[in-house]
This record gives sequence, C-alpha cells and structure tokens, in this order.
Amino acid sequence: MLDAFLPPLLLSVCLLLSSTLPLQAEEITLATWHADLSRKGPGLLLRDLAEMRPPLPAVLDEIAAARADLLLLTDMDFDLGLAALRDLQDRLSKLGASYPHAFALPPNAGMASGADLDGDGRLGGPRDAQGYGEFSGQHGMALLSRVPLALIEDFSALLWRDLPGSRMLATDPAADVQRLSSTGHWVLRLESDTGPLLLFCFAATPPVFDGPEDRNGRRNADEIALWSRYMDGALGPPPAAPYLLMGNANLDPAQGEGLHGEMQRLLADPRFQDPLPERPTAEWPSTGPLRVSYILPSAGLRVTRAEVSEPLEGQAHRLVTVTLSFP
Repeated sequence: MLDAFLPPLLLSVCLLLSSTLPLQAEEITLATWHADLSRKGPGLLLRDLAEMRPPLPAVLDEIAAARADLLLLTDMDFDLGLAALRDLQDRLSKLGASYPHAFALPPNAGMASGADLDGDGRLGGPRDAQGYGEFSGQHGMALLSRVPLALIEDFSALLWRDLPGSRMLATDPAADVQRLSSTGHWVLRLESDTGPLLLFCFAATPPVFDGPEDRNGRRNADEIALWSRYMDGALGPPPAAPYLLMGNANLDPAQGEGLHGEMQRLLADPRFQDPLPERPTAEWPSTGPLRVSYILPSAGLRVTRAEVSEPLEGQAHRLVTVTLSFP
C-alpha cells in the first residue's frame, strides 16, 4: 500500500527498515516530543548536529535518558536522504540509545501550494505553503524505533474540504489545493512479538496567528477531528484495535486559544484512555502551562507507566512517555 503514496525513489529514501527481529519484550515504552529540531534554513540542523551546538547535547541526553522503544519527534526538519535523522541515530547510539529503524516523510510544512493562501498578493511566502514553513521540509516529523515499522495510511494529502464535517468555509482560499494536514497524518504498524500495534501520528497547526476568521483555529480542530473520522470509518475501513494516538495536537482541552471542544471530545472518546489527565506538556511566558502533546492508547491496552518530563532549559515542550504492558 505504501507505493500508492510515494514514488519508488522517495520510498527507498524515506523508509529505512532493517531486517532486525521484532522486539522481544513484555513492555513497550513510547514517547513523543516537540523538541526544537527545526532551523531557519535547509541543512542547518545537520550543521548544528555536526557541531553539537546548544541545546542539542541536552536534547540528546534527554532522549537517551527516556529509554523509549519508539520516539516520535514532531518538530524536526526533513532533508533528502534523511541525513539529519541518520546523524541523530548515530549520536543517540553512542549514548546507549540504539534505534535501528527510522521513518520520515516530507511534511506539508514548507511545501509550496502555488496559491496565495495568506492573501498578501504574493506567492511563495511561508504562509502560502501547505503548512507554515520557510522552506520545504521545515517543521517535519520523524520516528525512531527499536521495533520494525510499516506505513499503513498517509492522510497528509487529504484536502481540507474533503474531510467529512470539515470546518472549512466558502471564504477560505484555494479550497481545491489546501490540504488539511499542516505537517502530516500517518498511520503506521509497529511489529513486536506481542502482535501489531497501530500508531496514529500527527502534528497540528497552532490555533493562533490568524484573524477573526479563525482559520487556524478551525483547521487545528479538524486536524484533531480526522482521527475520530478515521476510527468511525468515514475515511475508509476503520482501524482495528489495538492502536495508539501520539503527537502534538497544539490544543489544550480547556486553556489557551483554540476550539477546545474538539480536544475534549477526543479525550472523552471511550475508544481511548488518557493516562496523563491534566498534565501540562508545554509552557510559554504568554500562556502559562498547557497540555498540547498527547499519547492516548486504545481502551484495551494496559498502561503501566506514564510520565511528562521536567522542563528542559531552552525547550518550551516536554517529552511525554507511556509504557504498555502485554501479558
């Protein structure tokens, strides 16, 4: 199914799956972090990794200390050949955190839309991209895993207007090209000796930086709502449990900007469980603590541990981990 989404060359570049046997363990720890691994231009993240510029040493130490079996990074620049991601793999391995499997796709962030999405009369600006970005590949997502992975669905090209129940308005620009995902929406299968586990991975746009039309707020809510539509079967055959949603929703269920009802509905969905209720995962001086990153296992999974890391200097977001136990 993967070849339906990617040309062969890009497929070979983006999906790095080794022949390692599945993880032999009764517990699996999953983590997500919106760590600052994005830069102002292409190649700059790789340069900073090569020189280990601050705060990268502290970020890598934090990742290694988490000892997760799978890590989703929701703010990491994508480059052709996954050079920065490979470098990150190597550096983490030297810290005792070996991740033989890595996965990333080009994000919608920075991807040219060909339309004047911000209405300023010019094309090619960062707000004209499918998701805000100053260059193609900025603000992407990446997965590192000890366990083999396979892409099952990629909803990143879904047009916003085509989401059932879309909040897109007739006055919103470029309905024929505007994608829903500001970064991406992936469904991957994690293979372990305990059986397959589906991962719903995403990073949504902040519900701010717009005007009274609340375009970003509506889009953020619909990026979250996509998962409910998927589980309902509105986007094709519904997924079978067990599954787990993870990533940066950029929406607190009660505080800050945004259409909080969509996050409240997702957290109340009986198909999920919430192992970290009311635990903030980010803080900015203008907002105070907010919960924006989530790991939500399906209801039948057994959670034995769930944590939000302490704030790391220079990082607004905190690392979130959940450990699942299998009989």
